[in-house]
Amino acid sequence: MRIDTTLTPQKLLGPIRAMWERSATAIRALEKRWDPGQGAPVFTVKGRYTTRGWTEWTQGFQYGSALLQYDATGAEEFLRTGRDNTVERMAAHVTHRGVHDHGFNNVSTYGNLLRLLGEGRITADRWEQRYYALALACSGAVQASRWTTLAEGGYIYSFNGPHSLFADTIRTLRVLALAHSLGHVLAEESDRRVSLLERLVAHARATARYNVYYGEGRDRYDVPGRVAHESLFNVNDGTYRCPSTQQGFSPFSTWTRGLAWIMCGYAELLEWLANLPEGELAGSGGRAEVEGSMARAAQVTCDFYVANTPIDGVPYWDTGAPGLAAMGDYLGRQSDPFNDHEPVDSSAAAIAAQGLLRFGSWLSAHGRREEGTRYTQAGLTVLSTLLCEPYLSSDPDHEGLLLHSVYHRPNGWDYVPPGRKVPCGESSMWGDYHLREAALLVQRQAEDKPYLTFFAGLPAAGGR
Repeated sequence: MRIDTTLTPQKLLGPIRAMWERSATAIRALEKRWDPGQGAPVFTVKGRYTTRGWTEWTQGFQYGSALLQYDATGAEEFLRTGRDNTVERMAAHVTHRGVHDHGFNNVSTYGNLLRLLGEGRITADRWEQRYYALALACSGAVQASRWTTLAEGGYIYSFNGPHSLFADTIRTLRVLALAHSLGHVLAEESDRRVSLLERLVAHARATARYNVYYGEGRDRYDVPGRVAHESLFNVNDGTYRCPSTQQGFSPFSTWTRGLAWIMCGYAELLEWLANLPEGELAGSGGRAEVEGSMARAAQVTCDFYVANTPIDGVPYWDTGAPGLAAMGDYLGRQSDPFNDHEPVDSSAAAIAAQGLLRFGSWLSAHGRREEGTRYTQAGLTVLSTLLCEPYLSSDPDHEGLLLHSVYHRPNGWDYVPPGRKVPCGESSMWGDYHLREAALLVQRQAEDKPYLTFFAGLPAAGGR
């Protein structure tokens, strides 16, 4: 990447406001056309959102986008859209025992609503507030119940089964954080009470150990900051077996959206941990150890992203994708979504931008301002690219907002336009949502408003 050190949140305010105008059109169009009986919208084909039966992990991004739109603009229609659909359609996601995606679906909806209440942005009676809190408490417990025990802790297993630890899940841990902050615990057999904080920390520690590489000779492909999408374990004795991937090119290359989930997830958890009362982390090894592990994972992955992404901050879908070898010095020039060899993934960029921004902010708040500024400027650089063409959609007939997102390259699910050789020109629910979320974060900074966190207005921990 070529980090632009001249960017400020204020300089991006104009493009951000223009994005919200385009975003409003996209949200209205999808709300008018989409039949919820089809399931959740996932990605666009020829500019129209379609579904993909795998898991319903994107519905929260659909309704959460409307809530972010309200947050940014104050337009009441989007609050109604987000709130009404959350109440009517999201309950099944709260009790869904088959997925690891609770932090995606439920924090984007119930979480945003509870945050807006806590910030005083919306009003509701006490029972409505308690309803959102109960949904999040239950969601956190259900997510935490998907548990595989290891000798040194354990992890929340993916939809592949108890043997599978996904990189993605690190960003869904925020639902455990909210549930813990609301005073909730997981009750298991014989009324055994399980701390959601301890499970959060154990999963974060396992992910940092097994899914993130540090250049310590773990295998022949141990490059600092590289991320394995999936880690596999023998559940009979809890031993680690090997890296794997579902959506990347290989277990020994880095799927860049998985990398971005790691960056964003750890940075956001570090912000939450900073607000925990002293002593809360004593049962998990202490604050220094827990924060140190998370900060190390965040920093090494942020550095890898900067080093392995084209100059404008938008990565190709996998750092080991075979077609990259035919593209020459692809890192030394701007990303090219219209090339003939490998697709970019703008959704990875949107997620990574927020990770860079949040990690930079956390470092600066902890006395490491020079380091923090570098990551902050990198995040602003990525966001500035996404707020312009060819990444921001300018076509009012296209239902997406952020173009050139990729879902599942190995399975061939992404649309390849006529005359093209690789997918391009399409959007995804998670890409659109995370562009909005990153833009809202920067907009609040530019307007000198409260810093955006998923836990704003809630108790720090344990219901206190």
